This record gives sequence, structure tokens and C-alpha cells, in this order.
Amino acid sequence: MAGEACVPRALFGGAISTAFPARFQDVSDIREVPDHQEVFVDPARDESLIFELLDLKGELDDAGSALWFLRDIANEQDAGDNLVIEHSGTLELAGLRLGEAPTVAGTSVGQMAVSKGRQGREAQNIVRLYLANIRLKNAATDVLITAYEPLLINPLSESAAAVAAGPAIPAEQAGCLPMSEIFKLAVMNFNVHDWNLFNGGP
Repeated sequence: MAGEACVPRALFGGAISTAFPARFQDVSDIREVPDHQEVFVDPARDESLIFELLDLKGELDDAGSALWFLRDIANEQDAGDNLVIEHSGTLELAGLRLGEAPTVAGTSVGQMAVSKGRQGREAQNIVRLYLANIRLKNAATDVLITAYEPLLINPLSESAAAVAAGPAIPAEQAGCLPMSEIFKLAVMNFNVHDWNLFNGGP
């Protein structure tokens, strides 16, 4: 295990909390972020974590919802044709209990080729996308937690200026927690402190 600690982080004005490394900076300090999102990046590694609150998609089956959202994001980023699904599963949330049982998040992990911002296909990077879907049915909300880990940086990508082109330096080698661990910790430590965030939930 790399010597990097996860620290408690407040989201959505403290209504939600979780934990991830301090090196991830709040993007809203730099540019505007939609109200239903919290976005954090580590520019030195071109890694990002996104927390998103969406209206509950009631028609989706719980078991397949994470995979559905992963495919949806890939299609939004013009990567639907090259998405490779690596894994689907579940993670139990330590602190968030609805009734007696702990809440379970569906997860899905895939690789895809994506371009930064308005760059074209010739500047695509290969990234691994981790996605968790926490279904807060009592608050009619689908929570999405997504983590982006670059695997291969294209020399033509904007990312190459900050991170250097070629295969990404493994996290352990850089003294960082691997993105797979950061993602797990961010999901498992996710907790709601103020249900009023969800338009006066329970």
C-alpha cells in the first residue's frame, strides 16, 4: 500500500461526505461546475473523481444500473463503439444505512478511448473509468460516483503537457494510492448527513 492517506471530504455544502486523497483539488475553485455535480482532479496525474446527483431512473433494474450508466457516459463521450467492460460488481457502504440493511452500490469498470474537451479523435487517450451507482430510492435520486484513470496519454492530447505522453506512471511508483483503491474508498465512505439536499427527502 502506498503511503498516501485518504482524508474526509465534504460534498454539496456538507450535506454529503466521503474520503479521498487531499491531492484531488476542487474544480469549482477554477471553473463553474453544475449544481448537481462535485468534480475533483489531480492535474499532476490527470486523474479525476466526479460525484453526481441525478433523478432516479426508476425503469432501470438495480442489478444492471451501473453498467447502463457506464455505457451512457461512454456514448456521451463518443466512445460507445470502443468501450471494453472489465468488471461489474457491488460495494457495501459502511456508514449509509436505509432501514436495517447497509446500502449497496452497483459498480462497473471499463476502458475507453476519449478526447479532452473539444479535441478530436486523433487526440484520444485510453482511460479506465470506474463507476458506482448508489440508488437512493427514498430520495428519488441516483448517485453516480465516477473515477477516471489515464492508462495511455496521446502525444496530441492537452493532457500530454501536464502528464507527459505515453503509458501513465503506475500509482505505486509515484507514491500514490491506485485509482481502484481511491474509488472503493470514496464509495464505501459515502454518507448523507442532510436529506434536505434531495428536495426535502425523508
